[in-house]
Amino acid sequence: MKDRYVAQDIEKKWQAYWLENGVFKTEYDESKEKYYVLEMFPYPSGNLHMGHVRNYSIGDVVARFKKMKGFNVLHPMGWDAFGMPAENAAIKHGIAPKTWTLDNIENMKRQQQALGLSYDWDREVATCKEDYYRWTQWLFQQFYKKGLAYKKEAKVNWCEHCHTVLANEQVIDGLCWRCDNKVEKKDLKQWFLKITDYADRLLADLDTLEHWPDRVKTMQRNWIGRSEGSQFAFEIPAINKAVEVYTTRVDTIFGVSYIVLAPEHPYVQELIANADNKDELDAFIYRIRNLNEIDRTSTDVEKEGLFTGAYAKHPITGKDVPIWIANYVLVDYGTGAVMGVPAHDERDYKFAKKYDLPINWVVQNEAQDLDFAAQTDAYHEDGILVNSGDFTGMTSADAREALCKYFEEKGIGAKKINYRLRDWLISRQRYWGVPIPIVYCDHCGEQLVPEEELPVRLPEDVVFDGGAISPLATSEHFVHAKCPKCGGEARREIDTMDTFIDSSWYFLRYTDARNDKEAFNKKIADYWMNVDQYIGGIEHAILHLLYSRFFVKVLHDLGLVSVNEPFKGLLTQGMVLKEGSKMSKSKGNVVSPEEIINKYGADTARLFILFAAPVDRDLDWSDQGVEGSYRFLGRVWRIVDQYTSMAHTHDGKLTKDETALRRELHRAIKKVTEDLDGRFNFNTAISTIMELVNAMYQYKDGHDAVQGDLAEELVQKLLLLLAPFTPHITEELWHECGYEGSVHQQAWPTYEEKALAVDEVEIAVQVNGKVRDKLTVAVNMDKTALEEQAKALPRVQEFIDGKNVVKVIVVPNKIVNIVVK
Repeated sequence: MKDRYVAQDIEKKWQAYWLENGVFKTEYDESKEKYYVLEMFPYPSGNLHMGHVRNYSIGDVVARFKKMKGFNVLHPMGWDAFGMPAENAAIKHGIAPKTWTLDNIENMKRQQQALGLSYDWDREVATCKEDYYRWTQWLFQQFYKKGLAYKKEAKVNWCEHCHTVLANEQVIDGLCWRCDNKVEKKDLKQWFLKITDYADRLLADLDTLEHWPDRVKTMQRNWIGRSEGSQFAFEIPAINKAVEVYTTRVDTIFGVSYIVLAPEHPYVQELIANADNKDELDAFIYRIRNLNEIDRTSTDVEKEGLFTGAYAKHPITGKDVPIWIANYVLVDYGTGAVMGVPAHDERDYKFAKKYDLPINWVVQNEAQDLDFAAQTDAYHEDGILVNSGDFTGMTSADAREALCKYFEEKGIGAKKINYRLRDWLISRQRYWGVPIPIVYCDHCGEQLVPEEELPVRLPEDVVFDGGAISPLATSEHFVHAKCPKCGGEARREIDTMDTFIDSSWYFLRYTDARNDKEAFNKKIADYWMNVDQYIGGIEHAILHLLYSRFFVKVLHDLGLVSVNEPFKGLLTQGMVLKEGSKMSKSKGNVVSPEEIINKYGADTARLFILFAAPVDRDLDWSDQGVEGSYRFLGRVWRIVDQYTSMAHTHDGKLTKDETALRRELHRAIKKVTEDLDGRFNFNTAISTIMELVNAMYQYKDGHDAVQGDLAEELVQKLLLLLAPFTPHITEELWHECGYEGSVHQQAWPTYEEKALAVDEVEIAVQVNGKVRDKLTVAVNMDKTALEEQAKALPRVQEFIDGKNVVKVIVVPNKIVNIVVK
């Protein structure tokens, strides 16, 4: 065994050994209890960053630990390989997206292997390869046949920089999620998936996800945005039409002083056709319709509006209600119209104050002592109705029921459930994505490409010029097709699918990755699914996680899988920061994983990143912390060598110090097991192992020898405990110590209760509540004997001499408190 630990001498050797010997290869085996651990697969941008290292290290510890606990562990990896960066590289550098992507995959896979991650590489997938996207197209067809995929003209989010449409979820604070360019609105015919059909199930089943962070579930609940209310109509005599509004506070209807239409509402142009200020209205409409939803609905954005000059009739009183258009109403949310009740809605109150509109108070608080004249803000709580005709005196809750019944009887409205969630827009005007398997025939209309013709392959004869039209349109070979129904000329769909489609089912493909007859075999998928532990960033709380849940529910309904949810457990790890900021090239604070591995080794990088902070918290990078982790591994290397040398044969009982050392070992086994088994307290588990190593050094410093059986137990179990965290050094030391097989194929150590038993305890001795000395005594010592020993201590004698001992309080194995006067 070499004198010192040199990571570079051992890591590549063991990585090759694991690969060649299939140490982490997983087979379908119904006789074994399975465990599926998965980190979110990366986009192949070219290089791993420290966030990746943290994500993968967490998953790797879980996978290795569960394998040692006897589970049949599935731990795969692949590539979310479609997307705009590859296409942008083609435009900028003239590199084919496929070439750019596959080169990046090769490099990042090499970097992952350098971390010693325990992936079954036989299951590797890349979403850009035909053997994957063939089945993405097939799944789209199943959605289509079920009526869940459709095309319609809609106002969409358009990123001029990326030249593509974005789903609502991909617009962050009014900006493109990828390039931070300001998003505009456009009218385009686009493909959608009917995720709204599953809104109730997506919402209700959040309650079944016991091992998901509450924060993520709350984010999804808010995004789905279910509300119960009423929908009813206001007549507009001028155009002989009725406009419907939706509200959760129908009890405030007598407080309506105006209604607001979205500028894009289909009635608006008819309403303003003869308005005196039509030019002003048209300019306002043009400006507002190009704002994004976030800007228009944010509580921080000033509300703007214009009076149309038209009036509606109040559905109960028949009074004229002015019709306004404003920036805060969206045409595709609710009905595209809202009733303005300034007295009882904060937004409406500010709007009314700004434009001098009436404020009609119709809900009094329960105590009936609200001074309306003195109010400087809306009263938005429930209460007792006032100024509300026949409904005056009712509670808000009773009035909501009564008013809904009234509307139903009059045939002008009813109860309604509404959602914030909108259907998922999946069309992208890009090349590097999955072609949508649809052709258009002038005679037969929209047709699915026959299944036997899948995949619809991406053509290579395309032009990348950064224009707004999809590059697929530049390939004559691709565009021209035959109608599968009549055999006549047809045109292919030139949009590709949102890349979140690819990542909504990849975890299923991993279960049966080499299947060329179907997307996955149901029996095999049912064995592995759900994913027991999923690991990834909080930034995917809505986009990826919500879409994946939707996909699995649809596949369940199609009879393709038995599970109803994809991920049983979810862990959202914190970010890796440096100097308090997220690592980024622009801030010059990026730490390269390769540099750390080259200098200290992968085990050091893994150990530091798992030890430096709890996994769900942000981690601040520390060069000193990395150095400390490296030094600790050097200490492990030396202590294993030294205990091997110190071991001697001895048939007698363990000495008192040896017993204490063995107790420390079994305490460590118990604590590390508890920290890893579902808690994911990796930092405290590592701290416990460090305490064990310190205890081994303290024993060594006071002794020349240790019993052989104990020495072997200490070394063996120390390596087993450390193996999931630092796989290379433990594998090397395992073999250096002469043990058979891989350390990662051994059983996880178990602790002995009797080894944890303590013969002696240290007791604090107090006089009038203040500690004056300590006493080491046998566990559960007789109280009388304990009192006598405590009183006999010289330091205690100083405080009780000449005084009256009133009483002695004994807390067994903890405290003796002598009370004196």
